[in-house]
Amino acid sequence: MLKDFPVVCIIGPRQVGKTFFIKSIRKRLPGQTVYLDLELPSDKSKLTDPQLYLEQQTGKTVIIDEVQHRRDLFPLLRSMVDTDRRPGRFILLGSASRIIIQDTFESLAGRIAFIELKPFSMKEISDNVLPMDQLWLQGGFPLSILARNQKSSETWRINFIRTYIERDLPLLGLQVSPVQLERLWKMIAHLHGQLINMSAIADSLGISSHTAKRYIDFMENAFLVSRIYPFSTNLKKRIVKSPKIFLSDSGILHYFHQIRSLEQLLAHPVAGHSWEGFVIKQIGSIISNDVDIYYYRTHNRAEIDAVLVKGMNPVAAIEIKLSNSPKLSRGNTIGFDDINAPANYIITPSSDDYLIRDKTRVCSLKAFISKYI
Repeated sequence: MLKDFPVVCIIGPRQVGKTFFIKSIRKRLPGQTVYLDLELPSDKSKLTDPQLYLEQQTGKTVIIDEVQHRRDLFPLLRSMVDTDRRPGRFILLGSASRIIIQDTFESLAGRIAFIELKPFSMKEISDNVLPMDQLWLQGGFPLSILARNQKSSETWRINFIRTYIERDLPLLGLQVSPVQLERLWKMIAHLHGQLINMSAIADSLGISSHTAKRYIDFMENAFLVSRIYPFSTNLKKRIVKSPKIFLSDSGILHYFHQIRSLEQLLAHPVAGHSWEGFVIKQIGSIISNDVDIYYYRTHNRAEIDAVLVKGMNPVAAIEIKLSNSPKLSRGNTIGFDDINAPANYIITPSSDDYLIRDKTRVCSLKAFISKYI
């Protein structure tokens, strides 16, 4: 992308490795580079007069970390890029998604490319290095999964949550008390994999539905939660219209449920929803940008956990089971028939790979990722 675009923006949650990544490849970039971290007072002061400073860096690649703190820079970058459209002029790193994208699209449309850096996925880590169960239990953040033991991993997650509650979300503009924000985060952890009832959330917090939605929007913009929306394949069907909500990282989810071992996880009521969210995240980390993930549910109880859709066409329907001897419910069978995708899958933790009926294959998550996607 640096060969084609004047500006490349790497986005992703805090602590996912954006800074480590860019510093590790900095020496491989052509020409000279300048690195600015907008959380350092010394670097902030360099941009007291940003135009004067950036004009002095002509011919260099300027890397600006935590750029969400200076969204006022985007119009200036647009002006400078229009004067000199040399590829690879600026690399921006940011810890907020749509908030940054909205501003940059207004100022830098056609001049910028985005890369989302996500937590570790199964595709990136071999079983010899890290078992799938550990990735599921501790989540994909580098300092959680690479901690020396479970206690250290849990300590990292505690501090990650506190930092977001007390510092990061307020800096993004979410003005809410830390106590109420933590209650909301815990509430979403207990709703993980379920339909959102915004009124119920609002009533529990003593706020309006509009305010509850705004809080969740902020959390999604910060990559802390994600929503999956219903897929409508037949207007004659009475489709459930509420989105499902998930915590974005399974390790954070398990912290809120005080789950510290695989044995505790498998015996916990949240296990099935946790596995569903983990599988969906693994799939989402490797599908192409033109494929979207939906779920399917009707009022007649037809249900499919994930539908991969390209354009308006389903390319695969997926049911997720926390069992190596899965069985299709009547609702699953109807759901597969309603969607009529070219291929149907039942994804399990570690089952054999076989056809259970025409166009419907049972396979492990590892097999699905390596062979079928």
